Amino acid sequence: MCEANAYIYKDGKEDLYLESVDVLIPEGGKIYLKNLFGEQKTFEGYVKEISLLRHKILLEEKK
Repeated sequence: MCEANAYIYKDGKEDLYLESVDVLIPEGGKIYLKNLFGEQKTFEGYVKEISLLRHKILLEEKK
């Protein structure tokens, strides 16, 4: 499986935002996420880091 968990990075902490993400589409300052279970979320910010080995996506809010 190639899905990853998405976390919001804020104040030096990582909070889980969405599990088992398999679709990530950045578009106009927003990030559209969809997971294996059909759950969808839209995040306003940007991708801070993606680790394919750790199956982890770090998102950060716009400042």
